[in-house]
Amino acid sequence: MLSNAEPVIAIFDIGKTNKKVFLFNEAYEVVFEKSSTLPETTDEDGYPCENLALLTEWVKNAFQEIAAMNTFNVVAANCTAYGASLVHLDKNGEPVTPLYNYLKPYPEALTKKFYSKYGGEILFSMHTASPVLGSLNSGMQLYRIKNEQKAIFKRIDKSLHLPQYISYLLSGKTYAEITSIGCHTNLWNFPQNNYHEWVFREHVINKFPPIFASDGVVSEQSVFGHQIKTGVGLHDSSSALIPYLTHFREPFILISTGTWAISLNPFNNDPLTVEELQQDCLCFLTYHRKPVKASRLFAGYEHEQQAKRISDHFNKAPDYYKTVIYNPGMVASLRQASETLVKDSASITVFPQRNLNRFGSYEEAYHQLIMDIVSRQIKATGLVLDGTSVKRIFVDGGFGKNTIFMHLLAEAFPDIEVYAASIAQATALGAALAFHAHWNRKPIPANIVKLKYYKNNIARS
Repeated sequence: MLSNAEPVIAIFDIGKTNKKVFLFNEAYEVVFEKSSTLPETTDEDGYPCENLALLTEWVKNAFQEIAAMNTFNVVAANCTAYGASLVHLDKNGEPVTPLYNYLKPYPEALTKKFYSKYGGEILFSMHTASPVLGSLNSGMQLYRIKNEQKAIFKRIDKSLHLPQYISYLLSGKTYAEITSIGCHTNLWNFPQNNYHEWVFREHVINKFPPIFASDGVVSEQSVFGHQIKTGVGLHDSSSALIPYLTHFREPFILISTGTWAISLNPFNNDPLTVEELQQDCLCFLTYHRKPVKASRLFAGYEHEQQAKRISDHFNKAPDYYKTVIYNPGMVASLRQASETLVKDSASITVFPQRNLNRFGSYEEAYHQLIMDIVSRQIKATGLVLDGTSVKRIFVDGGFGKNTIFMHLLAEAFPDIEVYAASIAQATALGAALAFHAHWNRKPIPANIVKLKYYKNNIARS
């Protein structure tokens, strides 16, 4: 290692599709990036899942590669990963099950057995701030193993959420962490600020290691001449919120958009109501253990499916929508000619029911699609907005780049400032910022978040 090498933090950002590692310098600029996609495998039931062996190998190799660099002085490492996924280790620290897919269907009989035993779906969900989501409630995955694979359950020594497993690969230490535990897992009792009663009664508590501070140093070790401080890892949704919490003190909502459009309100401390739970609201915990009320809309998935339908109908390229800009006259015309449609219970919006022959152009159909998505987004965001003093709405991810979406959203919330927000690698950056005090000698820069303001059909940077 060169004596004048630039100090950096390594951040592993493990998504469902892309596995990435970044090096950030003290100005939080990305100075190195490595990305890979790994083929999936299947579990014992033939259901697709992450290939844990390949992921483990990739993380270890990438860590060795960056630690061996002479051009950078890697002084710290942290990680962030998707949630609702548990890695179960035996006493030798080796995985004993596949990394089960959180989309895997959950047995109906087991669901009924669980909720009837622990107070019913409504009461239980209000305590855990978790809608009934089957395998997406990660604690239910462990409950399923206990009931269906008793021998395997006995072999499990430690169950780690995926971010903490990545941390374990770097540090050799096993810990639990609050952002992973506190995100629709069915594990955490929000009013009591502790694990839920069922975790103790089912002897599942013995499978979880101690909870470690989200911004603490798990270990410090020498790797290729670097003294590297390692963090415990963060759930990706909570990590992506950190740059905003770092920069903005006035109440805000962040609409984080990708496959899901998740409206996050860190300034809404009201307990979840039955109505909110029934409309897919939940609570996250920040890395400081504060609740974040959130609502989810499968908007990115809807956009992907219906944009393809429009492209096929008008014989356009799949990504032609990227060329379509906001046309207020077209919006007004579509509103005037609107038809009354009732959304099917299985649909995200009413757009799947629309006859594309009604539209004279791709642009017209696409404007209608975004209008339909925004009408649902207004309701979803409104669920976490009501009763709060929110002054700003930030939209990051794909829809933040969509001028039609942004103009319509700004129009829908005339008393709130609406911004498209851009942060380079927000999820990874959040994991780096959480660790700031342990590695960075400089103050956090003031220009990390880039904003474009939308108001009264005007966009200003």
